[in-house]
Amino acid sequence: MTTQAAAYRQKSEEGHTNPLAFALELGFFAGLIWGAIHWVFYMFHFTKVIPGYLGESFFKHAFLKSGSGQIVGWLLFIVLSAVASVIYVLLFRKFKGPWPGMVYGIVWWVIIFTIAGPPLHMMKPLKYLGWNSIISEFCLFLLWGLFIGYTIAFEFTDERKREPKQAKA
Repeated sequence: MTTQAAAYRQKSEEGHTNPLAFALELGFFAGLIWGAIHWVFYMFHFTKVIPGYLGESFFKHAFLKSGSGQIVGWLLFIVLSAVASVIYVLLFRKFKGPWPGMVYGIVWWVIIFTIAGPPLHMMKPLKYLGWNSIISEFCLFLLWGLFIGYTIAFEFTDERKREPKQAKA
């Protein structure tokens, strides 16, 4: 990590985290981890949705099925995760516990797989995907939302670390 990046990540003297830097870092790792899991799901045929589905509006389907296209899809999922993390930090960071993050992941699944995805040809409508794909993608987004939401909730609602050092003794 560079010195400049470390400076952005550091907490201020009051002990508060920079929300935007935290959200972008979390989004990067959420996309990296859960995008890799999506790729594994695709390789083992748990889902028919290609890893590059977010790029269907910008790239040819044949390219997205190639190795380079799958990497582009992974990068697009990282971007989606960073955007989703920033939105969560801005709107929901004071919510406690795992449930808000799980609901957040389900909302993203609904948006992508029912509202935006089929009209933008990212994937087939749900009735043509098959149960394995539907359940795999639903669980992936549920856990992705849990990862984002619970990590943010833990960071921004954990009051023990904000106590003065004298009070901990």
